[in-house]
Amino acid sequence: MVMLALAGNVAAQEPLYKFSTTVIGEPIYTFGTTVVATSGFRGEIYHINPGSRKLPDFSKLKPVGEIYTPYLCVPPRSFDEGFPGVTDRFEWFAIDYTARFWVSKPGKYRFALASDDGSILYIDGKKVIQNDKQHPVIEKAGSVNLRMGEHAIRVSYFQGPRFQVALVLRVARPDDPELRVFHTDDFKPSSDSQ
Repeated sequence: MVMLALAGNVAAQEPLYKFSTTVIGEPIYTFGTTVVATSGFRGEIYHINPGSRKLPDFSKLKPVGEIYTPYLCVPPRSFDEGFPGVTDRFEWFAIDYTARFWVSKPGKYRFALASDDGSILYIDGKKVIQNDKQHPVIEKAGSVNLRMGEHAIRVSYFQGPRFQVALVLRVARPDDPELRVFHTDDFKPSSDSQ
């Protein structure tokens, strides 16, 4: 289990919540490969200016690389361990992840996004979770009603100054009380829904 601390109570290390680092009962392993994948998240990596206090305007930057992953799960870790897939920077970088996913059961989907530093979740171009700015690990939640069919997802993330990195996206389907790590393989159309 991973424990996160409230921003205002970091010294006391009070747990904010616990979350599982498993997908369908299996442990989640380090992700972030430069091998091109046709499904899952595609993350464009950007260098940002030292001293940046929030996510950059990606349209004004040129990506310096790409990484691929079917899920976003980097539990809190020391910045000097690095961020999976980012090989030449420990701080002052941003990643803009995009993917497509399929909803088989329409209804209200709950999302939770934990990060250190800032992050924002968009579904179909609509901001669902705002967790931007420099901060220690904080999780924020949001929900959205989704119809059956294909949807676009985007998670923008940046790492400012040391000392920790973290990025975890979780989801709960309608009528599911438990949040699980969002994995694109869990949101593919079945053969009878295409």
